[in-house]
Amino acid sequence: MCSQAVGLAAAELERQSISTVAIQLLREVAVRVRPPRALFVPFRHGYPLDAPSEPGRQRAVLEAALAMLEDPALRPPALVDL
Repeated sequence: MCSQAVGLAAAELERQSISTVAIQLLREVAVRVRPPRALFVPFRHGYPLDAPSEPGRQRAVLEAALAMLEDPALRPPALVDL
Protein backbone atom coordinates (compact mmCIF):
# COMPACT_ATOMS: atom_id res chain seq x y z
CA MET A 1 0.00 0.00 0.00
CA CYS A 2 1.37 3.44 -0.81
CA SER A 3 2.51 5.74 1.99
CA GLN A 4 -0.15 8.33 1.26
CA ALA A 5 -2.98 5.77 1.34
CA VAL A 6 -1.70 4.37 4.65
CA GLY A 7 -1.71 7.83 6.19
CA LEU A 8 -5.24 8.56 5.01
CA ALA A 9 -6.51 5.16 6.18
CA ALA A 10 -4.87 5.67 9.58
CA ALA A 11 -6.60 9.04 9.96
CA GLU A 12 -9.99 7.46 9.24
CA LEU A 13 -9.36 4.58 11.66
CA GLU A 14 -8.43 7.09 14.37
CA ARG A 15 -11.72 8.93 13.75
CA GLN A 16 -13.39 5.59 14.51
CA SER A 17 -11.44 5.37 17.83
CA ILE A 18 -8.93 2.79 16.58
CA SER A 19 -5.35 3.76 17.42
CA THR A 20 -2.78 3.44 14.65
CA VAL A 21 0.91 3.80 13.92
CA ALA A 22 2.05 4.00 10.30
CA ILE A 23 5.57 2.85 9.49
CA GLN A 24 6.75 5.31 6.85
CA LEU A 25 9.63 5.01 4.41
CA LEU A 26 9.07 8.45 2.85
CA ARG A 27 9.37 11.30 5.34
CA GLU A 28 8.07 13.92 2.89
CA VAL A 29 4.84 11.96 2.41
CA ALA A 30 4.33 11.60 6.16
CA VAL A 31 4.89 15.34 6.62
CA ARG A 32 2.39 16.16 3.87
CA VAL A 33 -0.33 13.61 4.76
CA ARG A 34 0.11 13.92 8.55
CA PRO A 35 -1.07 10.51 9.77
CA PRO A 36 -2.00 10.50 13.48
CA ARG A 37 1.18 8.62 14.41
CA ALA A 38 4.01 7.72 12.06
CA LEU A 39 7.36 6.08 12.65
CA PHE A 40 9.89 7.10 10.00
CA VAL A 41 12.35 4.32 9.18
CA PRO A 42 15.48 4.85 7.04
CA PHE A 43 15.28 1.60 5.10
CA ARG A 44 15.02 0.98 1.37
CA HIS A 45 11.65 0.56 -0.31
CA GLY A 46 10.02 -2.80 0.28
CA TYR A 47 11.73 -3.30 3.64
CA PRO A 48 9.84 -1.27 6.26
CA LEU A 49 11.17 -3.51 9.03
CA ASP A 50 14.70 -3.73 7.55
CA ALA A 51 16.25 -6.76 5.86
CA PRO A 52 14.64 -10.20 6.29
CA SER A 53 17.86 -11.49 7.86
CA GLU A 54 17.74 -8.90 10.67
CA PRO A 55 15.19 -10.18 13.23
CA GLY A 56 16.65 -8.06 16.03
CA ARG A 57 16.28 -4.91 13.97
CA GLN A 58 12.75 -5.90 12.91
CA ARG A 59 11.78 -6.34 16.54
CA ALA A 60 13.24 -2.93 17.40
CA VAL A 61 11.07 -1.30 14.70
CA LEU A 62 7.92 -3.00 15.99
CA GLU A 63 8.73 -2.11 19.60
CA ALA A 64 9.31 1.53 18.64
CA ALA A 65 5.97 1.63 16.82
CA LEU A 66 4.10 0.09 19.75
CA ALA A 67 5.84 2.46 22.18
CA MET A 68 4.29 5.35 20.27
CA LEU A 69 0.85 4.02 21.23
CA GLU A 70 1.83 3.87 24.91
CA ASP A 71 3.33 7.36 25.12
CA PRO A 72 0.73 9.64 26.77
CA ALA A 73 2.74 12.76 25.88
CA LEU A 74 2.62 12.00 22.15
CA ARG A 75 -0.20 13.97 20.54
CA PRO A 76 -1.34 13.34 16.94
CA PRO A 77 -0.16 14.15 14.40
CA ALA A 78 3.23 12.83 15.48
CA LEU A 79 6.22 11.84 13.37
CA VAL A 80 9.01 10.01 15.19
CA ASP A 81 12.35 8.92 13.76
CA LEU A 82 13.52 5.40 14.49
